[in-house]
Amino acid sequence: MIIPVEWTDEGVKMLDQRLLPTEEKWLMLKTYKEVADSITDMVVRGAPAIGVSAAYGVALGAQNFVGTNMADFEEEIDFVSQTLAKTRPTAVNLFWAIDRMNRTFQTAKADGKSISEIKQILIEDSKAIHEEDIESQRLIAKFGGELLADNSTVLTHCNAGALATGGVWGTALGVVRGAVADGKSISVIADETRPYLQGARLTAWELLQDDIPVTLITDNMSGHVMKKGRVQAVVVGSDRIAANGDVANKIGTYMVAVLAKQHNIPFYVAAPLSTVDLNCPTGEEIPIEERNIREITHVRDIQLAPEGIDVSNYAFDVTPNDLVTAIITEKGVARAPYSESLRKQFEE
Repeated sequence: MIIPVEWTDEGVKMLDQRLLPTEEKWLMLKTYKEVADSITDMVVRGAPAIGVSAAYGVALGAQNFVGTNMADFEEEIDFVSQTLAKTRPTAVNLFWAIDRMNRTFQTAKADGKSISEIKQILIEDSKAIHEEDIESQRLIAKFGGELLADNSTVLTHCNAGALATGGVWGTALGVVRGAVADGKSISVIADETRPYLQGARLTAWELLQDDIPVTLITDNMSGHVMKKGRVQAVVVGSDRIAANGDVANKIGTYMVAVLAKQHNIPFYVAAPLSTVDLNCPTGEEIPIEERNIREITHVRDIQLAPEGIDVSNYAFDVTPNDLVTAIITEKGVARAPYSESLRKQFEE
């Protein structure tokens, strides 16, 4: 069972995913700034995991406050929240978790709680966010697993497994695990996911841990394996889903969705409702993060591209809703029109 981030009495314990699969190293983060840096530097990644980590970061910032004045405490919580919010712009779970922690703070303050009591309340709510994430994954696994046929092969892009969430199930890989738990025979084709290689390094590693058959391919093989009939479904995660069902996910997802449409293969998105941004009308309004060009020009310390070459390094792309067969959340399976089905899930 993989739990990539957790709260401890010493601080926030986090698996350094940059080193996988060759090294399993755990970090003990003792300040909110260390948590923020870990999110920025992709020690932890994946929208749900970022949300959980941000909640723990707010709790850690509160715990480390040494003053006695409530106004100063509130100012510190606000500064901590702003620092964490600047780490990754695309994953909406980050902002969802920070907003929830701030609402918890305001409620506790309005109830007349002391600073020491509020510190404990924030710690407990961050733990609750983590527990709720794991439960939502279990339900996503249940609903999604029912969509996969026995003796089928699923193609995944990036890593949307336990490593990308609070742990245990995952979102896209949770769907696979849910089908396997139902007794179905499921295999996976994981594309490598350039430039950060989350598929090669992380998805393949996770599935090997669970003894789920997995074949690794390069990103540019996806169309070929679909044409050969080796793929019966595509399942991916998401970092933000717009109100109309447009899906932001790791760069390259749009390309996979177009290929799936061409080959009449269902394209499923698995994500908790915290990833759905009803305040974002369409994918056009989703901010797309651009990362350091070194991720493309180098693999760790090995240079691949000529010095001085112009590089674009978009971390995400947006898949239009007409390419999405269904969106699987903890409330069930949403289908088009998503502007109605997703909103209905929030109302249930």
